[in-house]
Amino acid sequence: MPRRSLSGLRTILTGATSGIGRALTIELIRRGARVLALGRRADRLATLATEVSQPDNYRSFAGDVTNHDDRLAALKLAQHEFGGLDCLINNAGIGALGPFEDADAARLRQIMEVNFFAPVEFIREALPTLAAGNKPIIVNVSSVLGHRAVPDKSEYCASKFAIHGFSDALRAELSPRGIDVLLISPSTTSSEFFDSALGRSNENHFRFGAMTPESVAIRTASAIASGRHEIILSAGGQLLVWLDRLCPPLANWLVRRRT
Repeated sequence: MPRRSLSGLRTILTGATSGIGRALTIELIRRGARVLALGRRADRLATLATEVSQPDNYRSFAGDVTNHDDRLAALKLAQHEFGGLDCLINNAGIGALGPFEDADAARLRQIMEVNFFAPVEFIREALPTLAAGNKPIIVNVSSVLGHRAVPDKSEYCASKFAIHGFSDALRAELSPRGIDVLLISPSTTSSEFFDSALGRSNENHFRFGAMTPESVAIRTASAIASGRHEIILSAGGQLLVWLDRLCPPLANWLVRRRT
């Protein structure tokens, strides 16, 4: 039996204007959830309203997830429109490509601000509202690179390792209060990641064999319903993670050979 019904699930979802966030908004609403989509591009949010199957279940807020006031405004809107919050999905993220030594401190700080500090602070701000929700859950969208790092994505990997560790710790802290924490770890996904990433590297190489946002969304929605703690979404990603655990030297050789 599912851990929770997605029908009526009151949700805030960040990074909703493209890729996984857009697909997940559509999928959750298709399953009956009520979604407040948060993103910076108001025009994309307006277009998304025409693409969901149940427009009455869709709300949007144009804002920057790294902005404290925008996060609080989104929470206030969810309270007003939905009467509370059952699910917070931290999906917004940014990448960086290229050797670490060619970058600067500003790039590292921007990556950590978007991928780690913003979702962590959003969770802190949302916890009082989530605690009063129905079978509440926090969903952090990470990456298989939060399990095994690769060259030319050092800052991105660091941010995903951070959200991975934080999610594991928070899950144990919140379990007595009945608040679930789910970590989603996709592999490369067909999205605007490479178009918006800071820096440049061998982009076409990393796009090979990419998952679709829709497939990530379907499996994420099912994981939310079933009460999973973590999912690694591709067979290749699972193989890399287990190889790194069982034989790190072989994993190191494989990563070096493929980059």
